[in-house]
Amino acid sequence: MKESALLIFAKSKAKAKAEARRLEQPQLEKLIASLNEALVDLKKKSSAKAEAEKSAKLKQIQALMAKSGLTEQDLKALSGGAKRGRKASAAKAGKKRASVAPKYRLLVNGQEHLWTGRGRKPKVYAEYVASGGDLQALLI
Repeated sequence: MKESALLIFAKSKAKAKAEARRLEQPQLEKLIASLNEALVDLKKKSSAKAEAEKSAKLKQIQALMAKSGLTEQDLKALSGGAKRGRKASAAKAGKKRASVAPKYRLLVNGQEHLWTGRGRKPKVYAEYVASGGDLQALLI
C-alpha cells in the first residue's frame, strides 16, 4: 500500500518545506486551514470516544457494585475518605517566610548595611570577614 503524501510530509520537515515552496501563498494558507479543521474534528472525535469509554466503564462499575451489594459509602470507607488536591505540606511550601529583624549592622563609607543572617552572605560582609573582621562584633 502506498503512503499518502501527507504522511510523507509529516515524517520529513525538509520534504514538507520543499513542497510548500512549490505552492502559492493562498494555496498554502488554504491547505493549512483545511488541515487545522481536520485536526479539530479528529480531536473532537477522540474526546467523544474517550468520554464514551469512561461512561461505559462507570456503568460497568455501577453494575458490579449493585451485584455485590456495595455502596458509595463502602468505597469511601475503604479509601479512608481520601481528599483530592494538594497535600498540606505542598500548600505550605508556597508561603513566603515572615520578615525577620536584622541581626548584623555594618557601616561602610558612612552607609549602613543590615543583614538578617539568613541566606547568602552579602558582599560587604564577605569582604569585611575576608579582611580580618569578626561577625560577632557586628551583632545588633
